[in-house]
Amino acid sequence: MNHYTIGMAGHIDHGKTTLTKVLTNIDTDRLKEEKERNISIELGYAPLKLNEDMEVSLIDVPGHERFIRQMIAGVAGIDLVMLVVAGDEGVMPQTREHMDILRLLGIENGLIVVTKIDRIDKEMQELVELDIRESVEGTFLEESPLFFVDSLKQIGIEDLKKGIIKELEGRASRDASGAFRLPIDQVFTVHGQGTIVRGTVYEGTVNEGATLELLPQKIRVRARQLQVHHQPRESGRAGQRVAINVGGVSKEEIKRGDVLVASGFYETTQTIDVALTTVSKLRYDIKQRGAVKLHIGTSEVYGKIVFFDRNELVDGNVEVVCQLRLNEPVVTRRGDRFIIRRPTPTETIGGGFVIDPNGKKYRFGQETVSNLKEKMVATPEERVFQLITDKKMITVKALSKEINLSEEELVHLLNERDKFITLPSGEVTSEQVLESLKEFIQADLERYHAKFPLRQGMKKAEIIQTYEPTYPKRLVEWILELETNRNLVVYGPFVASSRHFPHPPAKWEKRVAQVLKIIREEGLKVTALQEHLANQQIPKELHEELVFYFHQQKYLYQIDEKLSIHTDPFTKAVKSLYEQTNDTFTLKEAKEITGLSRKYLVPFLEKLDQLGLTVRKEQDRKWRVTEIENWLS
Repeated sequence: MNHYTIGMAGHIDHGKTTLTKVLTNIDTDRLKEEKERNISIELGYAPLKLNEDMEVSLIDVPGHERFIRQMIAGVAGIDLVMLVVAGDEGVMPQTREHMDILRLLGIENGLIVVTKIDRIDKEMQELVELDIRESVEGTFLEESPLFFVDSLKQIGIEDLKKGIIKELEGRASRDASGAFRLPIDQVFTVHGQGTIVRGTVYEGTVNEGATLELLPQKIRVRARQLQVHHQPRESGRAGQRVAINVGGVSKEEIKRGDVLVASGFYETTQTIDVALTTVSKLRYDIKQRGAVKLHIGTSEVYGKIVFFDRNELVDGNVEVVCQLRLNEPVVTRRGDRFIIRRPTPTETIGGGFVIDPNGKKYRFGQETVSNLKEKMVATPEERVFQLITDKKMITVKALSKEINLSEEELVHLLNERDKFITLPSGEVTSEQVLESLKEFIQADLERYHAKFPLRQGMKKAEIIQTYEPTYPKRLVEWILELETNRNLVVYGPFVASSRHFPHPPAKWEKRVAQVLKIIREEGLKVTALQEHLANQQIPKELHEELVFYFHQQKYLYQIDEKLSIHTDPFTKAVKSLYEQTNDTFTLKEAKEITGLSRKYLVPFLEKLDQLGLTVRKEQDRKWRVTEIENWLS
């Protein structure tokens, strides 16, 4: 199954919503105000069923200039655009602005739909097509197929559907590798379920139950349930429209423009180095440090533009490297597309792509411009590094294909640079990826140890499951098994920080020590462990953890469900019994030597069997000499 997102674009009242309804059988104008005014205000979404091999989401964007923010948010993550032009009006101002925005966002695939053809004759259709073809000349839509439709009478709809299939066929779904990222464009609540967010997945995959992070707030949340167009799913991937029921956050804490990401893999920024291309004609000059409004993903953030080789931008259709300094943090990465607009008087200034999401303060002058241009045109090494950062681990063959470099050249580059590491499996990663993963695991372990100080460590399987959506399982397992990794210690199925040792919470440390002291003094005839914990007024929620801790650390030996004997008297009794009996001994002999009643003796001897120190033969027991001597030593 391939997953695609198609965006509708075009001037207001050119029939986008009606066409969406005919294609999907869904009215995307759901708000009362939209129905009363008969215009789209918010983004509308609907599933478009074309064939069994495609899962398509259709986004209907508002056409009014007042709602340009919604339009940009809607088309920012699409795979294909349908430019809608009404036959009786032709190309209009918002048609042109939408085309500018699509071009600047790097949209490369589209088709053109002429609606309302019932209002024009054949001769007018030819004139409209000529007008459109002239308007899209030199753009990505120049060679795009054009369809004439009457949405109300459903004329031309089947041809349009076939055209969409043809445009999408053979086109790969968006790459779902890398860390999950979903820019949020809708947030609401559902009674009995809580907070729901929606958006188009830009990167990676998300699974039901995953722990995610809400940025820029840095709030940890859980993906309790997932839906794709109202259908429950266990996972969502890049290219899909996904609704996520998030736990751990309220609706009031989220807004459109926030980003839901794989926990620990993205940072926020307020200074971005960019490559900017302006629209073909600027109505007003752009002053140095002038106020701008950045649209990136679904975010809309105010800031200022900083030039390094001029004090103003006068001409249109100009390419320039510059910097955006924002009033609020955003989530972005190298290569992300953006649009900037003037806040007042409003107009689209231009758009481009992010060179460096973590820009610094630079000096004004040509040196800075040259450095930014060098960063913009990445070297093969930089491209390899970026791709490995995204993929985390990749074969040389796949890497060669992705960056258009021969395997021989690539192997030479990898061998020359210490920053790249070839794993035993033959796949390639980088020192930075490994160090980042180690740091993430270390941070998770520190949080786990702080929450559960009594436990030996975190389950290895739980760590692998946490990182598997973003990091390949083999890479996580390899990190955990690295003998040179001094910060982590593996204890069988558990992993711990090398700095951690299981211990009671400081507040209860003295009372826990008192419990152990009392049990030790009781010898073999002990009181139920839970009674001792209760007598010391240790909180009940700690009891189970403490019982596990006592036994795991071998402070106590558990002889039945309630009774546990301190290690010292237990070891002393076993040694005494071994020294005073032959290879085989009876229950009576054991009773005489230990002085225990049947209540304590039977579970005591059964514990010896469980430890592998003795073997029961009918009513007698036989010592396993090698095992008991090793145990006593």
